[in-house]
Amino acid sequence: MPHAVRPRTLLRPGPVPAPRSRTPRVRSLIDADALRVLHRAARVLLDDLPQLTDRLVAVLEEQEPAYRTAVEGDAAATWQEVHRSLRHSIASLLDPRGARDGARRCSWKIGATRAEQGLPLDAVLHAFRLGGSLVWQGLVDETSRTAPEDVRLLVHVASDVWDFVDEHCTVVADAYRQTERRLAWRKENRVRLLAAALLDGTSRIADLPEAAEALGLPEQGRYAVVAVEGARSAGCAGAQAVLAPDVRAHWHAGADTDHGIVLVEGDAVAIVPDEQPPGVRVGVSGAVDGLAAVGEARRLADTALRLCPDAGGTVRLTEHLPAALVASSPDLAAALTERLLGPLAALDPAEAEVLLDTLATWLACDGSAQRAGRRLYCHRNTVLNRLRRYEQLTGRSLSRPTDLVETTLALTARNLLNP
Repeated sequence: MPHAVRPRTLLRPGPVPAPRSRTPRVRSLIDADALRVLHRAARVLLDDLPQLTDRLVAVLEEQEPAYRTAVEGDAAATWQEVHRSLRHSIASLLDPRGARDGARRCSWKIGATRAEQGLPLDAVLHAFRLGGSLVWQGLVDETSRTAPEDVRLLVHVASDVWDFVDEHCTVVADAYRQTERRLAWRKENRVRLLAAALLDGTSRIADLPEAAEALGLPEQGRYAVVAVEGARSAGCAGAQAVLAPDVRAHWHAGADTDHGIVLVEGDAVAIVPDEQPPGVRVGVSGAVDGLAAVGEARRLADTALRLCPDAGGTVRLTEHLPAALVASSPDLAAALTERLLGPLAALDPAEAEVLLDTLATWLACDGSAQRAGRRLYCHRNTVLNRLRRYEQLTGRSLSRPTDLVETTLALTARNLLNP
């Protein structure tokens, strides 16, 4: 008697083809004698189910490395899974309609469970086909032993047997892929929640190891947060485009602002290229120690982003600390502006603008009236006269350090409040 098991070379990787539909015409080809032979052999296999299960488990261990590992990890669970699958398969040969739903539920559960365990789909499908081959071989062997003359009748049921195997391979594959998608979504959502908690500063200490593993970043290390706006609208391939290629970061996308948790290597905090596409605004925090401090770094990055011009650019917080102090407290910034610059409101708007522009230019020129005059296209004495006019109106002295600092901060606050 030729060996009736389908060779493994027939197994094809990739999507499982849809099962061939059963029609009354195919069923009509199976006469009463063929059904009698099939049922007689199937009952014997069902009675011998534990031994059949042992054989299939042994074949799986020999031919499928993934199942070899599964057996080593939990032999009892693997044996029970194989036993249930064989029982449903053979019962479906005896009662196709009555056993169909139970068999499909069994196959679906196996596909879903193995997806959760990470067993490769190809290995699961190979196991089902090996099971089908073993059942078919059992039917042939039992018929050859008890009624050799009836073996020829099994040809009429061969297509039904392999239709069943193909159908359940499809069920397994569907269950596996649906579970895989659900697990991927759950993992992605969990990573997003962990990153959001870090950035919000609400992450629990107990969650830090999980967050580090999920984000692929060390729990202990030096981090900066980069806040980016406009990367998507500017045609960039995402916020990652603002970083140098070798920078390790995890990006958390927001409605308007993307935040990158960036691992700072060495002492370098200048992690963003100086040139950004037009319209892309980038704020960079200073460095903090450990993932637990990422929430504070995010607040600093947002502050730096507020200092960034609407036209785009990069602002590193460590290079704009006075402005950051003002931006971090809008109410105090408004009060300071009113106190230091409020008296100029009594002037004609054009005259007030000239005084403010002169004051800002003089400060930008490090207090040099001559350099300020060149920038403003006027004589240095004109600059000095305007500065004295400011002092008279406000009662401040630009030669007094305290008044000079307050005036500088007031001008910064004015620019931030009235961009």
